[in-house]
Amino acid sequence: MKILGLIGGMSPESTTIYYRLINELVKKRLGSLHSAKLLLWSFDFNEIAELQSAGNWDHATNLMIDAGLRLKKAGADALVICTNTMHKMVDAIEQETDLPLIHIADATAVVIKPRQVKEVGLLATRFTMEQDFYKNCLLKNGIKTITPNDMERTIIHDIIYNELCHGIVNEKSKTQYIEIINELIGQGAEGIILGCTEIGMLIKQEDVSVPVFDTTLLHAQAAVDFALS
Repeated sequence: MKILGLIGGMSPESTTIYYRLINELVKKRLGSLHSAKLLLWSFDFNEIAELQSAGNWDHATNLMIDAGLRLKKAGADALVICTNTMHKMVDAIEQETDLPLIHIADATAVVIKPRQVKEVGLLATRFTMEQDFYKNCLLKNGIKTITPNDMERTIIHDIIYNELCHGIVNEKSKTQYIEIINELIGQGAEGIILGCTEIGMLIKQEDVSVPVFDTTLLHAQAAVDFALS
């Protein structure tokens, strides 16, 4: 079994989900008392969130590279960034660490393509919805994205940072998300990507009339595929 180096803490809520899912998937594959071989670097998320808000991506990139190098030194065979937004700097991390990085958008695209879904609605942080790094990764796999309008992006973003990252699951917020999802479906979305690793705490497949792609689960599955390959 290969050793996975998790870059987490962004937020601790979703990193906890990653840890549980990866271990559950390894046990399901191997049986008995098997679990995953994991190393975890967990950030103080407040530091990262402040850099994101300030647009200081260069400093954030340096911190991510440092985390990757620490995990490499500890023995990691590959890196898993336990958040969608920080995949913005994957090229720099791979180049500086010389470790394979299991990309969350690639893992998601691999599952979407066989479903013949060509256009998806993307719910994520404002950074992921508004910048091109994530959407371009999907586009190279033939998947176009529809994003909510500016007011809806603010709602989605604020619920992530003010509620889900604190472990708060609010029924009113769930209703708001579902209304936004239905707007995206009305605009032609054939599926919905939960493009922030905390959104799966709030939205489930039974809440939505089209396929839902939970990036946290799909990323964990891809990580286990690598570890057991």
